[in-house]
Amino acid sequence: MEGDICRVCRCEAQSDRPLFHPCICTGSIKWIHQDCLMQWMRYSRKEYCELCGHRFSFTPIYAPDMPRVLPLKYVAKGLLSSVGTAVQYWIHYTLVALAWLGVVPLTAYRTYRFLFSGSIEMVLTLPIDMFSTENITIDVFRGCFVVTCTLFTFIGLVWLREQIIHGGGPEWLERDDPQAPEGGAAGPPNVAAQAVPGANNNNNNDDDNNTPPAADGDQPADAAGGINEPEAAADEANWNPMEWERAAEELTWERLLGLDGSMVFLEHVFWVVSLNTAFIVIFAFCPYSIGNFLISFLGIITPGKPLMHFHGLLTTLLGYCVIGITLVKLHAIARFLRWRRQRRILGLCYIVVKVSLLSVVEIGVLPLVCGWWLDICSLPMFDATLKDRKASFRAAPGTSLFIHWMFGMVYVYYFASFIVLLREVLRPGVLWFLRNLNDPDFSPIQEMIHLSILRHTRRLISSAIIFGSAVLLMLWAPIQILKSFWSTFLPYTLSGDAEVNELSLQLLLLQFVLPGFFEQSHTRIWLKGLVRIWCNVVARLLGIKSYLLGVEVRLNEDDPAAARNQQQQQPEVGAGLAAAHQAIMQRDVPIGFQPYDRPPFFAIRLVGLLVLMGISLAIGSLAILTIPVWIGRYGLALGSVGSSNITPSASAAPASGGSEPSARPHELYTAAIGTYLCWLLSRGIAIAVNLFPQGREAVIARIKHWMSVATSYAMAAIVFVHMLGVIPLMFGLLLELVVVIPLRVPRDQTPVLFLWQDWALGVLYTKIACALTLMGPDWTLKRAIEQAYRDGLRDMNLRFIIRELGIPVITCFGLALAVPYVIGHSFLPLFFTNPMTRALFAREIYPFFLLVAFVIGIIVLQVRQFKNLYVAIKNDKYLVGQRLVNYDHQRKKRRASGSTSGGEENTAGPSAPVVASSSSTAADQQQPPGEDVERTTLEAGPDAPRSAHSNITLQQAMEEAVQ
Repeated sequence: MEGDICRVCRCEAQSDRPLFHPCICTGSIKWIHQDCLMQWMRYSRKEYCELCGHRFSFTPIYAPDMPRVLPLKYVAKGLLSSVGTAVQYWIHYTLVALAWLGVVPLTAYRTYRFLFSGSIEMVLTLPIDMFSTENITIDVFRGCFVVTCTLFTFIGLVWLREQIIHGGGPEWLERDDPQAPEGGAAGPPNVAAQAVPGANNNNNNDDDNNTPPAADGDQPADAAGGINEPEAAADEANWNPMEWERAAEELTWERLLGLDGSMVFLEHVFWVVSLNTAFIVIFAFCPYSIGNFLISFLGIITPGKPLMHFHGLLTTLLGYCVIGITLVKLHAIARFLRWRRQRRILGLCYIVVKVSLLSVVEIGVLPLVCGWWLDICSLPMFDATLKDRKASFRAAPGTSLFIHWMFGMVYVYYFASFIVLLREVLRPGVLWFLRNLNDPDFSPIQEMIHLSILRHTRRLISSAIIFGSAVLLMLWAPIQILKSFWSTFLPYTLSGDAEVNELSLQLLLLQFVLPGFFEQSHTRIWLKGLVRIWCNVVARLLGIKSYLLGVEVRLNEDDPAAARNQQQQQPEVGAGLAAAHQAIMQRDVPIGFQPYDRPPFFAIRLVGLLVLMGISLAIGSLAILTIPVWIGRYGLALGSVGSSNITPSASAAPASGGSEPSARPHELYTAAIGTYLCWLLSRGIAIAVNLFPQGREAVIARIKHWMSVATSYAMAAIVFVHMLGVIPLMFGLLLELVVVIPLRVPRDQTPVLFLWQDWALGVLYTKIACALTLMGPDWTLKRAIEQAYRDGLRDMNLRFIIRELGIPVITCFGLALAVPYVIGHSFLPLFFTNPMTRALFAREIYPFFLLVAFVIGIIVLQVRQFKNLYVAIKNDKYLVGQRLVNYDHQRKKRRASGSTSGGEENTAGPSAPVVASSSSTAADQQQPPGEDVERTTLEAGPDAPRSAHSNITLQQAMEEAVQ
């Protein structure tokens, strides 16, 4: 048998070059020289074995004259150097924080305030106000908002530039491109017609309202007039106003923000302040000034008396409209004067203004209008009036607008989701008048760039009509029906009699109950099934199944006449906007247009379809608004939850005799409980319908299966519920004792603990703590939570959860609650007899222990840092080298409990433990007698592999490194 050889250089051990086995690998690749390994590590930049993933360990070798205890002067010198470095970093990072979190937002807001003040005194006092400490905190917070707006503006401009570069500009802008061919009058093909289905290739009347008309023979006139000389043409061909790249050094976030320790960030701060000022002037002050001048010139308002709320925003939007019209006129003048470069710049500026205005209208105005319309149509539901809404708007205009905009956005989102669901059921082409959001070619930004203002206006008006009609059918009509036939059912109650329980239940419903219901109830599948059933019934009733749902088209080859008739039903290419939209790609349905049969009186049948659709929407909305709430009210009344006076038929009006009306719970609870009960009932009916036709034996077998599953998960469910109850309760109670009671309860009052509220808040705190733990560094609790999430409920490891999650967390919280309580109520009363002093100690002992734990943590951290500093000083003074540490394979075999290693070429498998070796034989270490040895382990990066790889790969890499 041959001797052991190095797996890199294939040489045997020598007196001055012994062989080591530093990793888990076994066989012929087990051995390696230390110098070969060091050379390979420098080549690969890896500090672990790429076969087994084991991290290499080294033991330091110190000089023989190293003392057992370092001299005090070395320790003091190193400590002073470390403190000096820490102070230097502290000063630098403090300067970075002051620059980015203080100077930048403060200058941004005060520049904004100066520009919009409009007073001469502000101009004179600007240098003093810029560095004034008055209201500095609130100005910094407002400045952060201003900086965020300018940052989003810059990102939007960059994104719009990319859209124009990759998707092309509109046809009139491409004709202005100096790189376009000069031999003909026609420009490049219409990009809008390629990107947007149904767009025209010609300049129709819609586009004439959006773009300045091009003069006939524009480019030939340039060629004939001698304007495009060779050198000028070359310069114009190389010029592009959208090229913003510049030669600059590669920046990273650390270098940009100054976290790399350099002072280059001061230049970046200067440029950010300058850009903020430029963006505020260009995109806010100039449009506002133009709009304000126009309003003052027309005499719409008088100075100092704004016409309505949000005068600045409306004035700025008016200024943008004026700028857009002005750019159109200037573009026409530049086209008439044949100024290519100037008209392209004007065209790009017009696109920026146009896309900005359309984005504000579609993202801001349309959802806000929908939110207002929803509120107006639902006023009788909550027994409110328009005067109440006006009063709330005057009290808080910004909050009112935000709430209405948010509800409008939610409504638009769910409406679009329902349209997507309809496309999966209906025949392709039925919804040709609605945009397909699942179309891969659909790009709203490209449509804003290419389509005209008039076409966008028509689309917005049609969208508003559709949204408004749906609200009337689904909200206003059911409410009127309820008021007519069941007047005692409304209004809905949105406030309860117990604030503590209100807050707790709302948190639980919003954080856990409702999200879990929508995720697990298969709502989309059931809704899709109901839509399909309704379509089948209505299609058969009206005789339009071919139009509504489509039919499977099969050409009859034996009957040429029938085949010819079916082919004639196919629409011609370019048959119009409807045919173009019918060819849009859809999800889960065939692509393209599907033919259909046109029965007699087709228009009348379509009118009947619309009538039945409106009636069905009204009836369905009426059921959704009444059934869950009615069931929930009865459920709360029967369960005596909330007030004991709850009656399902309680009216909002006072009863006869002038008595107070019965208290009702919050309708959020009744709706949630009723929805769950309806879901359980429908789920049970669905299971029964599918199970009962299979026979009695199938039902009994299914019940036995459910009982076995319930038995197997009973203990896990008990432990899960126990942990879900105990841990949040302890967490919420601890925060109540540590933070809330010392800060909010006066000392002359006795605190009262509401365990229900503490548990509900603890659930929220636990959820936040789990999220923060998962985002934090790697440690035991994070790995345990990740493992529990990966296993899920079906593959839950009960022993692992109890050992790694339950016991440590409950022990920690239990000690934090019990130790201060025992000390405050058992030991301290032995020394203090005054009741006021006892009560004070009992209340303040929890914050005191938190402070003690914080101080102990800081002390432990500093001790560790001092130990690391001590080792660093010792290594710097007396370290002469390092020696590779052998891996203890015998220890591995003992831990493996009988598992044997492979043959000569075997390596550790994917499940091999990754253990940092801390032991080696005395012969291998060869440490000086009487000297302390401390091992330093080279840590692997986060990408350290945990699976075996090919031996050839490592060997070839090592041989290349040696060569």
